[in-house]
Amino acid sequence: MSFYDKYILPSFLNCACGSKPIKYQRHKVVPMAQGVVLEVGIGSGLNIPYYDNSKIDAIIGLDPSEELNNMAKKVAADKGLDIDFILGSAELIPLPDNHVDTVLVTYTICTIPDALAANKEMLRVLKPGGQLIFCEHGLAPDPSVAKWQTRIDPYWGKIAGGCHLNRDIPQLIQDAGFTIKTLEQMYLPSTPKFAGYNYWGVATG
Repeated sequence: MSFYDKYILPSFLNCACGSKPIKYQRHKVVPMAQGVVLEVGIGSGLNIPYYDNSKIDAIIGLDPSEELNNMAKKVAADKGLDIDFILGSAELIPLPDNHVDTVLVTYTICTIPDALAANKEMLRVLKPGGQLIFCEHGLAPDPSVAKWQTRIDPYWGKIAGGCHLNRDIPQLIQDAGFTIKTLEQMYLPSTPKFAGYNYWGVATG
């Protein structure tokens, strides 16, 4: 791991993913989580303050970054939440089939190397009748913006932890076998358009 990845990138991601418009999006989706929850890409714990504890039986936080995990553990301790942190990859989730009631994923599908494989794993661990709650940025519908996303993407990934700007999030979710029940989308305010097209909603298996 490079010096940048270990010491600079975690703080950069925590700051970038904690902007006011993104916090507002988290506030919309995180409180919907219920039962046994798997948060894929828990990162530095930016979703933790938005959980509705009255709906939660247990939270499992999965992330491949030890540095971000350590940041999230401090947030959880401050909020008095007992979270089971797992250091690992979303492409191979170390949980049994049909294990959780909710999978929560926010601003994470953009960075997973094999996003389709990860989405299939999320479906595998989700109980029948459970729900995938997602909030992600991705491919913009406007050709001019999408063109810039494609141009910038190779460089953006190098400074943003492998983040991709131009992934078709709804298609990736559906290709994994999910059925999208609700879907909203828009450009986030006060955010550059190339990085600010947001999709959020709920999907089931």
